[in-house]
Amino acid sequence: MADTGQQRAQLLATRPRDQPGPLTYRKQESAGAAPAGHPVREFLSASRNIYAGMGRVDVAVVGGCGHVGLPLALAFASRGLKVAVYDISQAAVELVNSGRMPFQEPGADKVLVEVLANGRFGVGTDPSVLGTADNVVVVIGTPIDKHLNPEALGVPQEIEKLAPHLAAGQLLVLRSTLYPGVTRMVERLLEQRGQQVDVAFCPERIAEGRAMTELFSLPQLVSGRTAEIRARAAALFSKLTSEIVEMEPEEAELAKLFTNTWRYIKFATANQLYMIANDFGLDYDKIRTALAHNYPRAQDLPGAGLAAGPCLLKDTMQLAAFNNNQFTLGHSAMLINEGLPLYTVARLERRFDLGRMTVGILGMAFKGESDDIRSSLSYRLKRILQFKSRRVLCTDPYVSIDPNLVPLEQVLREAELLVIGAPHHQYRDLQVSVPVVDLTNLRGQGSGV
Repeated sequence: MADTGQQRAQLLATRPRDQPGPLTYRKQESAGAAPAGHPVREFLSASRNIYAGMGRVDVAVVGGCGHVGLPLALAFASRGLKVAVYDISQAAVELVNSGRMPFQEPGADKVLVEVLANGRFGVGTDPSVLGTADNVVVVIGTPIDKHLNPEALGVPQEIEKLAPHLAAGQLLVLRSTLYPGVTRMVERLLEQRGQQVDVAFCPERIAEGRAMTELFSLPQLVSGRTAEIRARAAALFSKLTSEIVEMEPEEAELAKLFTNTWRYIKFATANQLYMIANDFGLDYDKIRTALAHNYPRAQDLPGAGLAAGPCLLKDTMQLAAFNNNQFTLGHSAMLINEGLPLYTVARLERRFDLGRMTVGILGMAFKGESDDIRSSLSYRLKRILQFKSRRVLCTDPYVSIDPNLVPLEQVLREAELLVIGAPHHQYRDLQVSVPVVDLTNLRGQGSGV
């Protein structure tokens, strides 16, 4: 087989340059496969065995094509480590191997092209590669179910599937947010199997859109059952950051949940204060800006907005479950944040005859400058407005997996009322002649509704 680095360099030099980005899995699949003999198809065929030419690797990342795993894998590779990415999504693997990010992450595209070309970065769907790694980092989803209960057994069950591919003496790093006690469950699972694998829990701390900066700038929490395990984990993550904080596994599990819960509660506080000000005909963002001016103790008071995404509510509910659902503050935060779309529409009904209006929602991602729609409250807002208004049009410049979205121009042309869901920067200076509901005061014209 040809040299992996040279083969990748040739592919990246010949891949089409006129495709819009970022692509998503669905859009990549709908574009159709490359014709026989095309360099992309030939490379992807060879890449199903891409690990074969890598030999032993420093790090293998499980779930390595996702929002957390891929930036981490790229960060390690950019620091000179040999990295193998394992993912069960063939579509995602092929997209990454073609030099394209499956989602938007500033700074990652350039790094991906570089590490693919230098032959120290392999992406595939064969789990046997895990046995060739000194360190195996597991990044898989840890959701809650439809009843808001944590699915605590998800990670141990996945580890049990991966266990036959692990090798004695490895360091297994759990990277996903964990329900407290899961690290211990994984340790016992491997012990019962007779596998001598060190287990560490080193929670991810990045914010989407800042991964390629924060992986190198933020302190890394590392935890393990012994000082030796913590030292191994510290040595690995010292490749990325100079500041390491050591903890016990249970401490680290709670530290991650506390972090996201604290942010969720802060957003709920802001949204509750917003509702109070708004109900009295006052502008919350004007008040917030004034009280925080040169006043350090108020600098962390957030603006109002749709507080959602794949982590904050989920982790708040995990913490509540861990405390036997005795978490009034967390549950109250959920009611406030999840209730903001309904509150907004109720206020709109007082001002407008919604049943006769076309309403446009600008921004469907869960936050500004993102293409991620997971748990986005813009979609809850859409569902409520579909019931209350004559018609709803939605648009987003980054989201490409929702076939129901329409161009911005159509929304501006046909909508009689606009609501900013995700505060993308491009909406700040839009010239419009209809009312705009702007909870975050992105446009600087007030946040009231």
